[in-house]
Amino acid sequence: MDKILVTGGSILNGRVSASGAKNAALPILFSTLLAEGEHTFDNVPLLKDIESTAELLQSLGCESSRDGHTFRVRVSKLKSFEAHYDLVRKMRASILCLGPMLAKYGEAIVSLPGGCAIGTRPIDLHLDAMKALGAEIELRDGYVFAKADQKTKRLKGATVLFEKTTVGGTQNLMMAATLADGTTIIENAAKEPENVDLANYLNKMGAKITGQGTSVIKIIGVEKLTPARHSIIPDRIEAGTLLIAGAITGGDVTVEKCQPHDLDCLVSKMRESGFKIDIGTDSLRVHPQAKFDAVDITTAPHPLFATDLQAQFMALMTVANGTSVITETVFENRFMHVNELMRLGADITPKIQVAVVRGKPGGLSAAPVMATDLRASASLVLAGLVAKGETLVGRIYHLDRGYENLEGKLSSLGAKVKRVL
Repeated sequence: MDKILVTGGSILNGRVSASGAKNAALPILFSTLLAEGEHTFDNVPLLKDIESTAELLQSLGCESSRDGHTFRVRVSKLKSFEAHYDLVRKMRASILCLGPMLAKYGEAIVSLPGGCAIGTRPIDLHLDAMKALGAEIELRDGYVFAKADQKTKRLKGATVLFEKTTVGGTQNLMMAATLADGTTIIENAAKEPENVDLANYLNKMGAKITGQGTSVIKIIGVEKLTPARHSIIPDRIEAGTLLIAGAITGGDVTVEKCQPHDLDCLVSKMRESGFKIDIGTDSLRVHPQAKFDAVDITTAPHPLFATDLQAQFMALMTVANGTSVITETVFENRFMHVNELMRLGADITPKIQVAVVRGKPGGLSAAPVMATDLRASASLVLAGLVAKGETLVGRIYHLDRGYENLEGKLSSLGAKVKRVL
């Protein structure tokens, strides 16, 4: 099983580009189930989760092909309406085939999902939303059995108020509503840029969606959608990770091909810490900063501090001046990286959904560590960049789910990072 070996001490300098956003590409790939024909996507990252999505789509009867970062999905009438456990267990986003299949074909059988073990992340909100559109839902033998109206095979528009903001639930409902009879209003909708990207592609296919990026989204159902071509937005989490990599090493790093406004909260916190950051049209530059201060963060839905950047920011705070308090409000089990950072010498006291980080500038030392989830693996690599000696990060299959060639990008900036067996 592959590991990543990081030799600490290098100062990163240079320019690096962000890849396409995994969290935008996945729902958009599943949205192809809404329209028969060939869909074409540019800027699709080379990731394990994309491969898993292609496998699942192929099991349903779709064909897919890739030419570099261009990905095509050809959809004909499905041969199966069942997303099997063997495929769904690899990736939690697989639940996003529920809404499109239910809307297009009037039925779906989807295994309960897997993915990173960072919290319970129940799908109740997804299922309640489908019920609000008239679907009959039954949970049996680890699967969701869903059916639309048996006479019309169609869903019906409704007003749905999410009691808790849900990114995936908003995506599933938005896709399902595009082919529903009547109008659907989503209240307390997730505002994430990836959801906006999904809505933009659905509109390219002929959907009638307004309000994306706000807390209220309106979808007027249409009779039919048709395939289109679309470029996936840049990955804000990868861009943020690379920016933090430059900062933690005291380097001068410019992250190109990103959407800076998607990272406003991270930039604000880094500036508060003492970093000088330039904002370009599609780039962010962090300037060298030998000493920086600890700052507190609290994760929350977009546009506030992203939970997917919490672990990376914690790595930065382990070598800051002073004490920071990091509060995780999105997932109840997202401090699994804390013990691994402590193996590197970090001074962290974890509480329930709160971690107190006492910064130790220059105080980390290399050790073997193990990744517990996607973002935790990135935080360990970042910490390894400034730890004295060689840090060996195990179980990096987590990293491959969401970062395209992270070791290559860091190496291009001067880091001593390589993949080993």
